Amino acid sequence: MQADLTFGVIGSGSWATALVKILTDNGQPVTWWVRNPKSVDYIRRRRHNPQYLSAAYLDVSLLSIREELHEVASASDVIVLAVPSAYITEVLQQLPPGALTGKKIVSAIKGIVPGPDILLNQYLEQEYDLALSDYFALLGPCHAEEVAAEKLSYLTFSGIDAEMTERISSYFKTPYINTITNQDILGVQYAAVLKNIYALGAGIAHGLEYGDNFLSVYIANAADEMAGFLQKAGIRHIVVGEHQAPHSQTHRKDINYAASVYLGDLLVTCYSPYSRNRTFGAMIGKGYTVQSAQLEMNMVAEGYNASKCMYHINKSIGADMPIAETVYRILWERLGPGPGFEAVEDVLI
Repeated sequence: MQADLTFGVIGSGSWATALVKILTDNGQPVTWWVRNPKSVDYIRRRRHNPQYLSAAYLDVSLLSIREELHEVASASDVIVLAVPSAYITEVLQQLPPGALTGKKIVSAIKGIVPGPDILLNQYLEQEYDLALSDYFALLGPCHAEEVAAEKLSYLTFSGIDAEMTERISSYFKTPYINTITNQDILGVQYAAVLKNIYALGAGIAHGLEYGDNFLSVYIANAADEMAGFLQKAGIRHIVVGEHQAPHSQTHRKDINYAASVYLGDLLVTCYSPYSRNRTFGAMIGKGYTVQSAQLEMNMVAEGYNASKCMYHINKSIGADMPIAETVYRILWERLGPGPGFEAVEDVLI
């Protein structure tokens, strides 16, 4: 019989808090890195995070909250990274050499590492010699607010070690969380990055007072554009409506582009009022500057940095991406949202 895995969570935002709730609701002890001493004290006394997802009450008897990152790493077999991608290198630099050796890393980060413009697994391989077999991606479609309300949600775990992926995912399965696994570790991460860019664009359209009719056409084209990029990048599982035989034990179909982690996550991020990328985009559409929108939200919209990173990445991939490129130019090159989306209108099919 296998020994239980020990879990650490790095990050204290809404998504990290939701993941801590899921694990502790399963009776799983968690070592949790919370940087702010006032928040640490508050969580211990009041049983919820004062700054993020305050509606989620936590079983503090199962929490070991630490302010030192290396203590979380040393206490954990599985380290869940749940900080914005813009800050991940700064956070990880606090770890001593060899701190990730022998660890399983679960990325709950839906972004690209800015600067080198690479996926997190590529960064961890370069900087920490982490094998891809020890790396797993945790994705949606799943908003933290609905986890707090215990509304039925789905999490997708992706890793090339199928057995370990299933084992890790089992710790997150609750009456309100269903888990799905696949082995498309690169494809699911690129899809997660792209859907944030398209959701930001959907928000811009909403801020410009485009209606639902336009938005449906926009999202359909964004889905097609995403599939085109994934195909150009060498990712499989792109064809909709084609499956191999269902799994002999789970009876689930094999994944394709219509699966929840690809198309489903794109849809919910573009439509949901909980989507911070959509909210950020709506502010831009209404005339906010990037800086003023960031100050107003006090939260990180991953699509902002991702739009620049993916623009650079696509220079080598060469996919046709007029929607993502327009979002990038609005955010980073001062293209007006109105003229930008007038140009988008002309390329939609």
